[in-house]
Amino acid sequence: MFLTKSLIGGIINVVSNFDPSQFKPSNPPPPRRPLNCEANENDEEKQFRRVFQQLAGDDMEVSPVELKDILNRVISRHANLKTDGFCIESCRSMVAVMDSDSTGKLGFHEFKYLWNNIKRWQNIYLSHDTDRSGTIGSRELPQAFKAAGFPLNEDLFKLIIRRYSDENGDMDFDNFVGCLVRLDAMCRAFKTLDKDNSGTIDLDIKEVFTLML
Repeated sequence: MFLTKSLIGGIINVVSNFDPSQFKPSNPPPPRRPLNCEANENDEEKQFRRVFQQLAGDDMEVSPVELKDILNRVISRHANLKTDGFCIESCRSMVAVMDSDSTGKLGFHEFKYLWNNIKRWQNIYLSHDTDRSGTIGSRELPQAFKAAGFPLNEDLFKLIIRRYSDENGDMDFDNFVGCLVRLDAMCRAFKTLDKDNSGTIDLDIKEVFTLML
């Protein structure tokens, strides 16, 4: 119990001096749509659906393992993105965040929503890699996170550097995306629980661990 209180207390001390209203998470993932919605899709959506069907297979669902293979296959074609590759832990987190119907996999609209987020974050990553090293250095990171909708205070920034950057303070692409996925999910959860927009919420232990895991 002491360890739990210390852990939670440490996190609260780190994040308690920033204004949650400054954070701009993405909108909630869309609910699964009816099967007959394809008739109303535009040409771009129909093309994306054909690509998705090739990637997802007959079940038209993307599992964490399949997501890992897809993302690593795509980023291997981008020499300007330094990365060790997406790990299964990051992909499980992404699926959990975007899995609006709790199937454990991503359907077409869930995957498309995640894909658009990753594309937006990729553009931010490249535009803030000012020295073209393929990574974002510690001096470049604050503005990159701000551009993604998450202005960080100093304590929270140091916490993220320790968790997601290498020994030189540089962050590669898969860690950048993995960090943003978690920040985005936690901020959306916070805004959902902050019913009166007061900037504070009361949580029981179950809700705390739901936000953390």
